[in-house]
Amino acid sequence: MPKGLAQLEQEIIQCEHCPRLREYCQEVARVKRRAYLDWDYWGRPVPGFGDPRAQVFILGLAPAAHGANRTGRVFTGDRSGYWLYRALHQTGFANQPSSDHRGDGLQLTNAWVSASVRCAPPDNKPTPQEIVACRVYLDQELVLIKQVKVVVALGRLAFDNYLGKRRSKFEFKHDGEFHLGAGEPILISSYHPSQQNTSTGKLTEPMLRAVFERAQRLVA
Repeated sequence: MPKGLAQLEQEIIQCEHCPRLREYCQEVARVKRRAYLDWDYWGRPVPGFGDPRAQVFILGLAPAAHGANRTGRVFTGDRSGYWLYRALHQTGFANQPSSDHRGDGLQLTNAWVSASVRCAPPDNKPTPQEIVACRVYLDQELVLIKQVKVVVALGRLAFDNYLGKRRSKFEFKHDGEFHLGAGEPILISSYHPSQQNTSTGKLTEPMLRAVFERAQRLVA
């Protein structure tokens, strides 16, 4: 990993900016879920993951309490991650279709996966202040990963967070494509692969795969 990204990773892991989130993550890591009692939970902020030369930047919401907060890798060990990495594998961005733990051999090609908030929030709902506090890490990633041509925002929160003050000018929709201006990455919006969306059929596997097929075409 390039020096700048390695330094940023350490800054994220050591972050203590949001007491509510840090207390919650540590409590979840202490109590654990019964299915994962033998796990040594990560319990810290979760950095981004992927190819440092990525042209496609994937932005989610936040680590799941018993997913990335347990495994220490974004979108790893929960149902959202199973959907995301399966779609990335189907479209050539990942070398395998599943992600269970940090040492499972998963590698991404031309893709980087990140989150709007780096700590698991209670009820999966970060406060506006917590989103703002974490924004500095997103900004640094986008500077350090210099070849990004496409940003895929998974969910309305990620969409709004990426757009910042410009969010009122654009309407979120699934598989939307937004050209923000000369020199800026193209933004693609997608429903988040949350259990709520996938179990109700709001988001299907072909729908999610189509998002990343679009991303592949745009960087080809």
